Amino acid sequence: MTGLVVAMDGPSGSGKSSVSRGVARALGVRYLDTGAMYRAMTWWMLQQGVDLADPAAIAARCAEPRIESGTDPDGSAIHVDGVDVAGPIRQADVTGAVSAVSAVPEVRARLVALQREIIGGGDIVVEGRDIGTVVWPSATLKVYLTASAEARARRRSAEVTGSTVEAQQAAMATRDKLDSTRKADPLSVADGAIELDTTELTLEEVIAEVLRLVAKRRSSEGDSESDELRSGSGHIRERT
Repeated sequence: MTGLVVAMDGPSGSGKSSVSRGVARALGVRYLDTGAMYRAMTWWMLQQGVDLADPAAIAARCAEPRIESGTDPDGSAIHVDGVDVAGPIRQADVTGAVSAVSAVPEVRARLVALQREIIGGGDIVVEGRDIGTVVWPSATLKVYLTASAEARARRRSAEVTGSTVEAQQAAMATRDKLDSTRKADPLSVADGAIELDTTELTLEEVIAEVLRLVAKRRSSEGDSESDELRSGSGHIRERT
């Protein structure tokens, strides 16, 4: 699997994390959650009392924290200055602020550099919002996961104690807008990406579909490859 890089992009609730971990386990490769890195930066900013309404203040301090991300698909290791923040970065205060922090160009430049360093020679599945467009445009396979707004909200509400589908749908709509309209590396479908609608698919079905796509990408079937990719499922579409 030398050199394999699977770029898994998509909005919140599309299934990126579960699918990416499952694919990485099946292939026996590493896994990187780039969203956790932006959350870690946001957590640090909150701890330091940085005014998150002031992009200049965020930019001025984003080089300070030491952010280290694990790559074990069976773990969720993420440390800031040696502190395990895997739990804290999933709290509501971080979730509500991460879009503001991740929109700052200096933050993105620093974390993209770290992400590229981790990806290195490949053998990794990387999830995020700009992997196929910015972080690693030459990925072996670029997948853009999506799902209906209701399905995404339902999944996320099941993960958040005390939340409702309605509340999650409203929150996700706000974040989608912020992520897709920011000036620095907005959320979008990369050229050559395979769009996979997960609304009516089980996790196992999505993982199996991505593994099939990986196998086809790594084959040497020449011009017939794209036709084979498109013909596998009615849930996929190739962005050219």
